[in-house]
Amino acid sequence: MGLSELGLDNWFEKHASASCGPEQSLARVVAIDRGRILVHDGYGESSAELLGKFFYAAESVAKFPCVGDWVCLDHHDSDSAHTDGFASIHSILPRKNLLQRKTVGYNEEFQMLASNIDIALIVMSCHYDFHISKLERFLVMIHEAHITPVLLFTKADLIEPDDLQTMIASIRDAGIDIQIMTISSVTGTGLDAFRQFIQPKKTYCMLGSSGVGKSTLMNQLIGEDRFETQEVSDSGQGKHTTVRRHLMLLKQGSMIVDMPGMRELAVAEVKEGIESSFEDIIELALTCKFNNCTHNSEPGCRIQAALASGALNGEHYKNYLKIQKEAHHHKKQTPYVEKRRKGKNASRINPTKKQQRKLRKQGLTDEEEHES
Repeated sequence: MGLSELGLDNWFEKHASASCGPEQSLARVVAIDRGRILVHDGYGESSAELLGKFFYAAESVAKFPCVGDWVCLDHHDSDSAHTDGFASIHSILPRKNLLQRKTVGYNEEFQMLASNIDIALIVMSCHYDFHISKLERFLVMIHEAHITPVLLFTKADLIEPDDLQTMIASIRDAGIDIQIMTISSVTGTGLDAFRQFIQPKKTYCMLGSSGVGKSTLMNQLIGEDRFETQEVSDSGQGKHTTVRRHLMLLKQGSMIVDMPGMRELAVAEVKEGIESSFEDIIELALTCKFNNCTHNSEPGCRIQAALASGALNGEHYKNYLKIQKEAHHHKKQTPYVEKRRKGKNASRINPTKKQQRKLRKQGLTDEEEHES
């Protein structure tokens, strides 16, 4: 297997020539688990380490490796901790894209999910998991990264065909025009078409909630039961089985990143993602009578007129407002790393009483330093 089978193309080769030295090798990050980084160099998987410069120089989490990255590796001789030598990551090649989400909770930092993705598969069970608002959140995140989205409905055997068509119609009514595929791992419906859809040398990722059938689908794609699956409940809902992101090589010559289920999907600063996912609302707002229309009670508001006539889906618009509000809130927040850095600098300029006592014991305080 060569690096081209891992997705290396002319764009990455150009950047590798500029970033990697003659003694370094190129590899792709396939997994990160509890700080352990697994890379593939075209011959096989091996571990790579991060040296201190990454932790010292990193301005944000985006400066660290992510699943899907291409990296330049340094190779070191054996030492007391490495009997056979070891590899360390020297640098990360520029990314074509980066799929990310806001971290769960109140922390304003974001979490990297995967990089250099060609197509993002939004996996939803058409039996219990489908919500327009959730789909739109996935689309905002994917569009922000400039990745092509595809909706993959699973467990089609658990729903009547007419009900499935009603769901698809509701997606189109919300102005969402993406490719939709339907499969059933039980009956095999749609699986052949999906396998043909997966193209060699392309990188895919699967996004979705826990229990929608991602692990089962991965096993069918690789042709073996490598991923653990659990029994499905009476409601058709599976259980969480995937615990880390892992880029897998498929027999078709393509790559796919399986991800743990997402219970919460908060958005970060996603201006382009919102504009792409809610293009119908953006274009409608541009035709309002007043440029500063708030879309509440102004005369000539095309948004309110479309809502009143039913031309604009009310839930679609509410979700747009909610996501826009979240993104605006995130933009106003000081990034976590910047807050932490400011805190460190402040403690250096204005030491606490405890720090002052420690300095006095060392024979150096701010006052003594200035007086000398």
